[in-house]
Amino acid sequence: MKDKGEEEGRMLNTEHRKTKTAICCENLCRIFGEVPAVCGAHLDVNPGTFFALLGPSGCGKTTVLRMIAGLEIPDGGEIKVGQRVVASHNRNVSPEKRKVGMVFQEYALFPHMTVAENVQYGLGRCDDKKMRSQEVLHLVGLEGVETRMPHELSGGQQQRVALARALAPKPDVLLLDEPFSNLDAALRNRVRTDVRHILRQTKVTTLFVTHDQEEALSLADEMAVMMNGKIIQTDTPQNLYRYPASHQVATFLGDANFLPGRGRGQEVECELGSFATQNSCSHEVEVMFRPEDLELIVDAQGPGEVVDIEYFGHDQLLHVQLDSGTRLKSRFVGSNGGLIPGSRVQVRVHEKVITYPSPYGCPINQKTEVRGQGAEIP
Repeated sequence: MKDKGEEEGRMLNTEHRKTKTAICCENLCRIFGEVPAVCGAHLDVNPGTFFALLGPSGCGKTTVLRMIAGLEIPDGGEIKVGQRVVASHNRNVSPEKRKVGMVFQEYALFPHMTVAENVQYGLGRCDDKKMRSQEVLHLVGLEGVETRMPHELSGGQQQRVALARALAPKPDVLLLDEPFSNLDAALRNRVRTDVRHILRQTKVTTLFVTHDQEEALSLADEMAVMMNGKIIQTDTPQNLYRYPASHQVATFLGDANFLPGRGRGQEVECELGSFATQNSCSHEVEVMFRPEDLELIVDAQGPGEVVDIEYFGHDQLLHVQLDSGTRLKSRFVGSNGGLIPGSRVQVRVHEKVITYPSPYGCPINQKTEVRGQGAEIP
């Protein structure tokens, strides 16, 4: 029996899909010994899309990437690149014939070859190797380093060489495996913005895997969340963040507040009041609020107290404890109106809320805690 959240996630962007896809994976499976790494995964990537496959370590996302590249053979399911089946129960096209480029997490540059030689290696017996390598090195902003060795380059430059080598044969699809994880934080933001710009210029369909939520949300045109070997939900970054299909997806994509409530059709009642919902609900539910949806207003008689403030420069996260013991998080951009630890506040909700079936069947006033990024339901 298929998981309801998985089915809902798959259906969310069905009406936006194009008839032709650049990458199509149907019921994809891969088992290592007795460990199922990928379990019936479905994935559609539209042509020209910068697509992120997001999930925690060990969820199977890199295995999916390697099966698309031809470096792993599926135990079940089918893979199409364009309209051509490259892997199925009776077919397995070799990696070099799939027209797929790949940038590995460790870049995999040949240490004994120059930059130009590394780029030209992917061109086989092409007659215009030198010209094509100069073109792609110009594209990635590495003119003038052709004769350098990989160890003479910075981490960002090495990544660009790996990208140039993958783009040189003009692949139909480009695969990136955790492409920015080896860069320090200061360099990572700049390099990933540059890479996205480069790939926009080439218009090549790109699928990259990452465990970094901020990276996926900020870079991707579309993205899929993968957990425990399955694609849970696929949509635009904006829709995934605002309308996660499950509690698990909501907490993985960012901070979230959860309160027990009781649904009544298009409304739900919880400790903070009655609110319109994005989804119809009934009986006991969990009500989800993003921190930026909560406004705190100074009120000496208010039911909440600011107990902590985390300052990040561009925004700040305020921790509030209600008189019932419930803890919430509220995010402010810019000034927070002079709130400090100890301030009494009213709590207002700006957006329609999302509800999920309650895992507890708990009454409305039961004490709850905020689940942050990556948290699991106990």
